[in-house]
Amino acid sequence: MRDEESTMNPNDKIRWQILQYFYDRNRNATSRKGKKGSAVKISDVKRELKARHGLSQQEVMSNLTYLIDNQWMKTFEIEKTVTVRGGTVPSTTTFYEITAAGIDKIEGGSQFEPRERYAGINISATGQNVITLGDGNIVHAEYSELRGYLDELKDAIISNLTLSEAEKLNYAVDIESIKDQLAKLKPNEGVIQQLWGGLQKNLLGIAGFADAIAKVAPYIERILT
Repeated sequence: MRDEESTMNPNDKIRWQILQYFYDRNRNATSRKGKKGSAVKISDVKRELKARHGLSQQEVMSNLTYLIDNQWMKTFEIEKTVTVRGGTVPSTTTFYEITAAGIDKIEGGSQFEPRERYAGINISATGQNVITLGDGNIVHAEYSELRGYLDELKDAIISNLTLSEAEKLNYAVDIESIKDQLAKLKPNEGVIQQLWGGLQKNLLGIAGFADAIAKVAPYIERILT
């Protein structure tokens, strides 16, 4: 038994079972979605974890939420149009899959884990109130919520079916550049204005981005005013 499984927290055993389930799916996957996909819909997760470990829907959902919040797991959405009598309606399906951090949790780490981006710099000596993130990045505490919403926008870009891979890369790079500015006490307003203006102009006309952009916009406006 792993040391982690001997913890006093009874939910940790369930979290290991859920994470192992998604790890096995990823290891055996032949596609991202589908019967043998690494990503899976919540209805299938609940059914298969009940069959495998006898977990209730409440146990699955509460512990899956915990794993997502701590970045061992992630979600992405697929939007499509469904034809019904009298017209069409939009339909969104949420998929769940393990992250690289979750894989490393099972496997015990890898030489490909991200390096600390600011190694060699004594961050505490800068006098800034910063938060160190699990991916080696830092963010000034004042902008931590904005960074989270930028991550949501980036996830929406990556999972969008209408954008080309080149477009996804361009937009993702712009978002990462904005996030880099958030490590500073005073981000470069000119850089942020140019990058954010381009993202808004290009993405607002595409279905599926309005909500994510609406979450980010007030925080950007606060920096630029």
